[in-house]
Amino acid sequence: MSGRTSTEAQTGSLTGEPVTGTLSKKGLSAGTVGMVGAVVIGISTIAPAYTLTASLGPTVSEVGFQVPAIIIVGFLPMLLVALGYRELNRAMPDSGTSFTWGVRAFGPWIGWMTGWGLVAATVIVLSNLAGIAVEFLFLLIDQLAGTDGAIADLAFNPFINVAVCLLFMLGATVVSYRDLQTTQKLQYFLVGFQVLVLVLFSVAALVHVANGTAFDASPVELSWFNPFAVGDFGAVVAGLSLSIFIFWGWDVVLTMNEETKNPEKTPGRAATVTVLIVAGLYLLISISLLAFAGVGTGELGLGNEDIQGNVFFYLSDPVLGPLAFLVSLAVLTSSAASLQSTAVGPARTLLAMGHYKALPDSFARVSPRFFTPGYATIVSAVVASAFYAVMRFLSENVLWDTITALGMMICFYYGLTAFACVWYFRKQWFDSARSFFFTLLFPLVGGVILAVLFVITLIDSIDPDYGSGSNIAGVGLVFILGVTVILAGVVIMIWQAIKRPAFFRGETLGVEAPESLRRSRR
Repeated sequence: MSGRTSTEAQTGSLTGEPVTGTLSKKGLSAGTVGMVGAVVIGISTIAPAYTLTASLGPTVSEVGFQVPAIIIVGFLPMLLVALGYRELNRAMPDSGTSFTWGVRAFGPWIGWMTGWGLVAATVIVLSNLAGIAVEFLFLLIDQLAGTDGAIADLAFNPFINVAVCLLFMLGATVVSYRDLQTTQKLQYFLVGFQVLVLVLFSVAALVHVANGTAFDASPVELSWFNPFAVGDFGAVVAGLSLSIFIFWGWDVVLTMNEETKNPEKTPGRAATVTVLIVAGLYLLISISLLAFAGVGTGELGLGNEDIQGNVFFYLSDPVLGPLAFLVSLAVLTSSAASLQSTAVGPARTLLAMGHYKALPDSFARVSPRFFTPGYATIVSAVVASAFYAVMRFLSENVLWDTITALGMMICFYYGLTAFACVWYFRKQWFDSARSFFFTLLFPLVGGVILAVLFVITLIDSIDPDYGSGSNIAGVGLVFILGVTVILAGVVIMIWQAIKRPAFFRGETLGVEAPESLRRSRR
């Protein structure tokens, strides 16, 4: 590493050779992240404490006690897609992940849009995570100071909110700009703390149930794990869409594949382990809270709309008593940690897009000191910050509807990547039982589920009552925002095709013939 010149780092090639249509290194620091570090960063990106406190209530309102069943159902397509990602990573460990794999399977146009889906989704989430971190920071200070909401309310002043949000974004950008070893060290503490608090919270809730001191003690039943007990297909779809969102983010470990030890195997294994750990954690938390509070509309019931936006906050005092502040601290830690680790994904995707000439060459710049995608990291942070600031002052409903539209983007690029796995390995489907399951059946089923969810969400979001209820000319704002994000990608792609035709002719990154892949893997 020390012998690499800054020129080679800037061009993104270990050898300084030009990109010629095949996969090539980009100057990132190889061998920096191990298996444990990758899993920790993956869990951090998913942000279980933040994600579940925001999504558990709405999921209960849709499916009641069947939340564990919906979590399991939502987990399945994520696992199936993760297995497809693993196969693609074994064949092509490239930091561009969905973008690169989409190009290799389907060509530059679909590949470019797959990369756009990943970047757009993560930039939207970056802004939202910063906003959540601000709210929980003031909430924590309020709890510790005992000001009964006076300090917490400051988070809803748009000027204060945006100013503190930008400070969070600045801190996350500084850490992300540095090498991944800095990220790992920070995440070990942040992730460890939030997981410890969540487990403590769940155990304490179950102890209350056992002691008869729970708000609305409900014995755990097998029906909680039965999705067919929901009854209404629409409720299953709505709950499943929420469940897909709570698992999103595990693919960040794949974008670090050029920086991991054993890049062909470690990222794929880490992604699978991440999904499994998070699924277990979600099931533990949901079961304990359902058993403690029930699904009624009483003061602390999970069906009470007044507490659904922040379940952990309202239940923290009844469950943990004087240690209730730990929950707010855990959610703050979760959102702040995820803010930093989520920035890893779009920066490395943008780096790859710049490296293969699908975007301006400036995106291919690698920090000569830290060997990280410095320019792409800064651009991601600036765009996310600007997006949040504008949306916050424009309308809070617009901001949250954009987050709701995120579900469509997740299904969009995850689904395309799953189908890329199926098509890329089409000459190997029947080489062995393993090939049949891992390169055809599993990613195909996962991709179809996500595609169906994408279409259903797209159709449902046309309803003006969808999301916040905001609409333009009778068309739901969530639909308009989701379609606008995708069409914006199409417009930018066409502009890049005019400015940088070499990539779109397959000269800088071409489709790989299945026959050549087959020979290389023998």
